[in-house]
Amino acid sequence: MTTVAYQGEPGSNSATAANDLYPGCNELPCTSFDQALDAVTLGAADVAVIPVDNSAAGRVADVHHLLPESGLFLIAEYFLAIRFDLMGLPGTSFDQVECVRSHVHALGQCRKVLREGGWRTLVTDDTAGAAREVAELGDRRHAALAPPAAARRYRLEVLRSGVEDDPDNTTRFVVLSRDAAFPPDTGDPTMTSLLFSVRNIPSALYKALGGFASSAVNLTKIESYQIGAGLNASRFYVEIEGHPDEPRVALALQELRFFSSEVRILGVYPAHQHRLREGTA
Repeated sequence: MTTVAYQGEPGSNSATAANDLYPGCNELPCTSFDQALDAVTLGAADVAVIPVDNSAAGRVADVHHLLPESGLFLIAEYFLAIRFDLMGLPGTSFDQVECVRSHVHALGQCRKVLREGGWRTLVTDDTAGAAREVAELGDRRHAALAPPAAARRYRLEVLRSGVEDDPDNTTRFVVLSRDAAFPPDTGDPTMTSLLFSVRNIPSALYKALGGFASSAVNLTKIESYQIGAGLNASRFYVEIEGHPDEPRVALALQELRFFSSEVRILGVYPAHQHRLREGTA
């Protein structure tokens, strides 16, 4: 049985993603993203499932900060439709609620219902944890914004379902493993994630990325961040459509390496079907 580490508590969206990817898996809830990655690195878990981007809230986890020193690799991606319910103790009425608990991202994604209720809010470490706290408090003045699975797990009553502001709210998760497991190039839609640092020469970044443009390789993400305390050295995290063994991608990577002091491929994995529906990959 696959052991899957994730940040959060049972009943969270991360737990849902883990079970969608690995049905019947052995869940290993963790208090932080770092702890989830450490569980894989140390062998306590086979893989970690980490949310990296949300269509409404933007970046969730800083993969480019988490991955370089972990030695882990991206082996898959998964897009999960995000649903939040307002839930409270059984018998609670909408008018009884005075305080709503949830993770900061969930509160930000459910502003309409919060404005309607005029409640004060309390930030928690996790959406499912907010539901657990409401169940433990036993106070009808407190409610939680959490995934539907949390209501079932903690025996709460759904006061209003589907309260997320955006009905297309989606979170992208990545699966991290100790083994690279780069699949062969079969011609199927593929994503490649990599890190690179440009050489200290004029226009290095422009020249390094030029190969992707001339080879018609689509960049779906590029993020920069500083290395250490200095302000001169920058590292870039990039995601591209394509497999490194494809001739056009290989040419682009060859040019990237020429203008870079470091290029490290973090993962090669199948493009999730969500990308195909959106018309990319």
